[in-house]
Amino acid sequence: MFLSDRDIKAAVKAGAITIHNFDPKRLQPVSYDILLGNKFIMTESQGTPFIDPVKSIFPNTREIIIGDDDSFVLHPGVSILGTSFDYFGSHEYLIQLSGKSSLARIGLIVHNTAGVINPGHFLNITLELCNLNIVPIVLRPKMRIAQLLFSKISNPVKRDYSKTGRYFEKNWQGITKEKPAGKKVVKTKKSKPKSK
Repeated sequence: MFLSDRDIKAAVKAGAITIHNFDPKRLQPVSYDILLGNKFIMTESQGTPFIDPVKSIFPNTREIIIGDDDSFVLHPGVSILGTSFDYFGSHEYLIQLSGKSSLARIGLIVHNTAGVINPGHFLNITLELCNLNIVPIVLRPKMRIAQLLFSKISNPVKRDYSKTGRYFEKNWQGITKEKPAGKKVVKTKKSKPKSK
């Protein structure tokens, strides 16, 4: 069950949902609009012959930070990472990131597949921005870029994202490798040396 605008506002007031600089004007009937930040990560194509995630071969990247009054031109077919201006999270609700129809209609994708924010994850979310249009799209800091939906979970989670998530403290890192499966360590008792 998704929270309505009244429920979102009440949950923020009660502290069950954290949204820094919460603005009631950005409430939609069942969602909350978030704004674009001013940091971007781009792939350095000249230094990246290919990407092979299975072998942990990832692209060379560079970070770009623009001023609040500047803009970023996203060219057709280019995929970059951006970040939200808003910091948010919840221990009690599952949060889902969704695009805005006004931006989807001009060919802007704001997330490829990673649209779920688990309970216990508080962050400025990393956006997977891609221009599917045939002309450039201008991105500006603090423009409305996406929307959040909040849903109740059946029971409190056994382990929240702070215990399980590899992006918990490294959300703005472009790529974080999967944690290797740990080997089980079997402890053995040391035998006492035999007395002569």
